[in-house]
Amino acid sequence: MSQQPLSPLQGLLEDTFRVMDKTLQDHDPRPRSREVGTVVYVGPGVVRVTGLRGIRSLELLRFPGDRLGLAFNVSETEIGVVLLDESGDLEAGDEVRRTHRVPEIPVGEEILGRVVDAQGRPQDGRGPLRVDRTLPLERPAPAIMDRLPVTVPLQTGLKVVDALIPIGRGQRELIVGDRQTGKTAIAVDTILNQKDTGVICIYCAVGKRASAVAKVMDDLRKNGALEYSVVLMATEEDPPGLQFLTPYAAASLGEYFMEKGLDALVVLDDLTRHARAYRELSLLLRRPPGREAFPGDIFYIHSRLLERFTHLREEGGGGSLTALPIVETEAQNISAYIPTNLISITDGQIYLSPDLFRKGVLPAVDVGRSVSRVGGKTQLKAYRAVAGELRLAYSQFEELEAFARFGTQLDEDTRQTLKRGRRVRETLKQPQYAPLPVAEQIAALVAVKEGVFDGLSEDDVADAERRVRKTVTGQLGDLCERMAGGEQLKDEDLASLARTARKAVGTEEEADHGDG
Repeated sequence: MSQQPLSPLQGLLEDTFRVMDKTLQDHDPRPRSREVGTVVYVGPGVVRVTGLRGIRSLELLRFPGDRLGLAFNVSETEIGVVLLDESGDLEAGDEVRRTHRVPEIPVGEEILGRVVDAQGRPQDGRGPLRVDRTLPLERPAPAIMDRLPVTVPLQTGLKVVDALIPIGRGQRELIVGDRQTGKTAIAVDTILNQKDTGVICIYCAVGKRASAVAKVMDDLRKNGALEYSVVLMATEEDPPGLQFLTPYAAASLGEYFMEKGLDALVVLDDLTRHARAYRELSLLLRRPPGREAFPGDIFYIHSRLLERFTHLREEGGGGSLTALPIVETEAQNISAYIPTNLISITDGQIYLSPDLFRKGVLPAVDVGRSVSRVGGKTQLKAYRAVAGELRLAYSQFEELEAFARFGTQLDEDTRQTLKRGRRVRETLKQPQYAPLPVAEQIAALVAVKEGVFDGLSEDDVADAERRVRKTVTGQLGDLCERMAGGEQLKDEDLASLARTARKAVGTEEEADHGDG
């Protein structure tokens, strides 16, 4: 028998009863606010609590003064809690209450241009965030079947990276090097180069000096990058618990944009300090120490973080989340515990050499030690005409230069290789805050590959390169658009670029005379 349609009044009553039933089902008659524990110990950044038998791991707890803590060690008799705020006047005997919540961060388009901490609290003095959605900081990584290969390039604007160590959207490329070698500078230039590309950038500062974070924020603001960026910060003055959570907050924020079908970039600066904060918490909570006093799960805290960065299938949103984690080495020791862990997790590394930095070769990228495990699969086709041969020639030059110091009797071929290699090195130099578009990079690389700069002194290469870039973009506009669009360079395109470069430098007549 067919069912009779409901009248408008009956439909309204049905909806009302349905909402009431769901409300009653969701209602928990137990008074949650009465589940109270007691602080029995207060230490630097940690407390121990008793009396909360129903507590769950990684649940937020509320202390007097509206302070928050995170349940880290859970046992039958005692709970080790990591404080997310300063302990202040907290003391043994104080009450602590369950919140039945896990750490979350507010997400939404409105967060762009803001500076926040891991809990979404504004740090820029511009008032509260007006967002109505949150995401937990700890989220499972996407399943393998929900991922796509990394095929779209993420241009950094740096010739040495885009040509020789290409990065793709959804990749995890580690930046590794000693202190003061330009690690953050590479990350900031990459953020600046995402202007007008649609890539959302998240700069995550962990355990850095407040002055260093302020400088990065000022650089982003001056160059108009804050419009499409978010800064998450936990400085060295913040509790170690907040420093520990900040990278996970950055990943959750990036996942929000990725799941909306957008491309996002997260700079994690840096994971050495993140590991130290976790070691400090673990030792204070009396977890057993292992190698270099790090706890046994130190690998897991970074692997579960970096596995969340990927390129999603269309069914999952179709966006991508790229990671540029930074790790600091001591005395160029990349085989130390934390660098080794991160190298094994990530999809390649950009190694910065202090020796090159002292020589003024900036960015100080050691091409021989750097690698991208995704490689040419993400690189624009125009680079492939010059990148492979250039990398090989440059690597041979570095080896020859090291041996050439021990003797003066060099044959003509060796002298020519050294001469060309020094000009390649000068061409790969690039000032900070000056990322270059694709066409200008390729114009410079073709010029040095074709020997346009061979007749110049090393000091004149930088000026000649600027003239080449300006001339090529001014006279070969159609070719520049095709290169930026991903088209492959033909032989006549390479010849046209080389001819225009010689004309810009003033060596065209010499080249024509030599050909005749």
